Amino acid sequence: MVSLETPICDFGAPAPDFSLPGVDGRVWSLRECMGEKGLLVMFICNHCPYVKAVQQRIVRDVRELIPMGINAVAIMSNDPSEYPEDSFENMQEIAKQLDFPFPYLLDETQAVAKAYGAVCTPDFFGYNADLKLQYRGRLDESRKETAGPDVRRDLFEAMKQVAETGKGPQEQIPSMGCSIKWL
Repeated sequence: MVSLETPICDFGAPAPDFSLPGVDGRVWSLRECMGEKGLLVMFICNHCPYVKAVQQRIVRDVRELIPMGINAVAIMSNDPSEYPEDSFENMQEIAKQLDFPFPYLLDETQAVAKAYGAVCTPDFFGYNADLKLQYRGRLDESRKETAGPDVRRDLFEAMKQVAETGKGPQEQIPSMGCSIKWL
């Protein structure tokens, strides 16, 4: 397992389009995932300890962001032949277990992860209503273990600001996680 940090936010970069199969049996595009005020694109997987440490917080934060007009989508880009826990069937199981309030999509060719410049799981990309990048940072100070209950909710606060102003915070702390498992 290689631990990586995400690059700094490239403010205003456009969101690359995609068309990917979801665990719900339908194919999703960028526009279909979009909320009225923005979209949170998350690169996650099932096996990564960094993702496991924040799964429930991701679900909580997205549930609170949806009424603000921010929708979310999770994309799994790892090679499941090397990491069976990341198989499509296991993606379906995790989405059901945690009651994901967002589409969970499979990027089988890894083309979408490459288009976004995703480097690790979790990797968060927060876009405004114009689909311009405003956030590329961490969820909170959790690492391989879940941080305490009273830590600052970096991602939630940033996306709330995007919903209210269309702009993300200038100061952002990179996300850290396992490297994407490239084919």
